[in-house]
Amino acid sequence: MLELRGDAALNLPLTPRLALLLTLPPLLWAGNAVVGRLMVGQVPPLTLNLLRWVLTALILLPVGWRALRQPRRLARRWGYLALVGLLGVGLFNSLQYLALVTSTPINVTLVACSMPVWMLAVGTLFFGVHPTRRQLLGAAIGLAGVLWVIGRGSLQSLLSVRLVPGDLFMLAAVVGWAFYSWLLVRPPAHMRGAERPTPEEGWDWAGFLLVQTLFGLVAASLFSAGEQIAGAAPIHWSLGVLAALLYVSLGASVLAYRCWGLGVAQGGPALAAFFNNLTPLFAGVMSALVLGEVPQGYHAVAFVLIVAGIAVSSGRGRR
Repeated sequence: MLELRGDAALNLPLTPRLALLLTLPPLLWAGNAVVGRLMVGQVPPLTLNLLRWVLTALILLPVGWRALRQPRRLARRWGYLALVGLLGVGLFNSLQYLALVTSTPINVTLVACSMPVWMLAVGTLFFGVHPTRRQLLGAAIGLAGVLWVIGRGSLQSLLSVRLVPGDLFMLAAVVGWAFYSWLLVRPPAHMRGAERPTPEEGWDWAGFLLVQTLFGLVAASLFSAGEQIAGAAPIHWSLGVLAALLYVSLGASVLAYRCWGLGVAQGGPALAAFFNNLTPLFAGVMSALVLGEVPQGYHAVAFVLIVAGIAVSSGRGRR
């Protein structure tokens, strides 16, 4: 959602403000997973995603509307914007809410922590960026953590391929997000350098997120329509559902993305990666308090493996 320029990509000292900026998003995203689980049986998952981003677009419109003032700019870039909107808004969150129907918030967030593995794979296979040995070792360690979650801490379960559908949905979501992330850092020519619309033209964080959201809503609407045609249960409206929708749109979308963008710009991606892995820790605590789903021993093992994998892959070896 942001573009690092100049010394903004360098790590700065960890100040209380920076720590708060990088801690709030994992906390809010963990809450999103718990809320998604709470909404099972009350709001169909694909419809929940659609409502979330409709409200997000309405919240962003007053601050990001300037990005919509030049339709020709949008028309020229519609293919790219439609693709990132599909992957970042329409697909990822739809699959995440689908995953929460059969999986737990802590499982979903732990699987999401395997992102570095899929980022390396997608970068190598589709963007010609070859990983270092340290990155490959870190990816292997992180993948072991994901497999440990999928196997529920049992090698026998893993070998017999007894997979929970939600874990597979989340794996698909993470792979899609890896493509989305690479498309942000390796965009086509019309989104690079002098060709890229500037913040002064309305393409700041809010404008760019609003544009992605509007394009992503096309895919989200189609997914929700298909869900309804397939016979999804109606929404059981209540104050709790309204509060949940407000949280996932304002908290887990607008506020979390804004804090994350500021934090990464100030502290650098490497530092942010470690804070991102607080998400399953927060999800485990929230699940225990709200849902009564107490974390198991294999969750702790998987968390350690995933964090170790990221630490190894982001470390610097001898020159």
